[in-house]
Amino acid sequence: MALKRFIATALPEIENELQTQIARLDHARLNLFHEMLTYHMGWTGAGAGAEATGKRIRPILVLLAVASCGADWQIGLPAAAAVELLHNFSLVHDDVQDNSDKRRNRSTVWKKWGVPMAINVGDALFVLANQAVLDLEKALPAATVARAASILNEACLDLTRGQYLDMSYEERFDLKIEDYWPMIGGKTSALLAACTQMGALIGGADEPTQQNYRQFGHHLGLAFQVQDDLLGIWGDEKITGKSAASDLTEGKNSLPVLFALEKNAEFAKRWRQGPIGAEEVGEIAAVLEREGARTFALEASQKETDKALGFLEQAQPAGAAGEALLELAKMLLKREQ
Repeated sequence: MALKRFIATALPEIENELQTQIARLDHARLNLFHEMLTYHMGWTGAGAGAEATGKRIRPILVLLAVASCGADWQIGLPAAAAVELLHNFSLVHDDVQDNSDKRRNRSTVWKKWGVPMAINVGDALFVLANQAVLDLEKALPAATVARAASILNEACLDLTRGQYLDMSYEERFDLKIEDYWPMIGGKTSALLAACTQMGALIGGADEPTQQNYRQFGHHLGLAFQVQDDLLGIWGDEKITGKSAASDLTEGKNSLPVLFALEKNAEFAKRWRQGPIGAEEVGEIAAVLEREGARTFALEASQKETDKALGFLEQAQPAGAAGEALLELAKMLLKREQ
């Protein structure tokens, strides 16, 4: 498999680049601060290892886009590190905002060291991301580096927009399906679109091709989030590692929920009565399915999947990296063909 081979080669270099960037804070008076970052990144502390680091999907997307445009993927390593650092900045702050005490089966940074320290860790990751992308200057023209930095910061602004919408939607019962897409466009799609666009830019693609790569990443993110919403209600916990009860008990405004709220039938009536208990989840999920919410979300996911793969085809990714990029997209979208 082209993807497996690429990951085996690139992942160690991604980790090395990330460690190099975070080493900017490795100083005598900052030992504990540096440890907080290395802990969050999954390298140190109890439970450190592959499960704690995550799959590094975003940096892999960057490097595959670079290589599929015909360039040496190694020149994109600073950008790959930048998007992963930005992603982790958002995770640290999300954990504070959501009051989440666990991430990847380990205590979150705020749970271990307190909220003020966690906010500072997130801020440091944000700054490191912006410093990392500037290291592209070692191999690329200043104009290209400036454009890459602009793409990264636009994505960050979109992340904050999406997070604002997500938090502002809590405990609202007047939301519609049209309110959903801008939220996930910021929270989920923005960074994936930046990954693929930056990769194409670094790879030397022309502007129309860069936009095809960007739209591929954007719709990939939308499809991925809708599928996550489906798994959050009907997923197999043994496969997903996530409780299928959590999205309903936490009152998440997922796509199936918003569809059913617009129908204003049995589910909507129960939803507006207050929090759903864990013992009700099976029954409520069945109501959602009867009202057509699961079918609607599946169709929406398929539409976004088709759009993503259509833009990827237009981008004409080349060689083994192009094969691996398509393979990664299908893996993320749970498509076998």
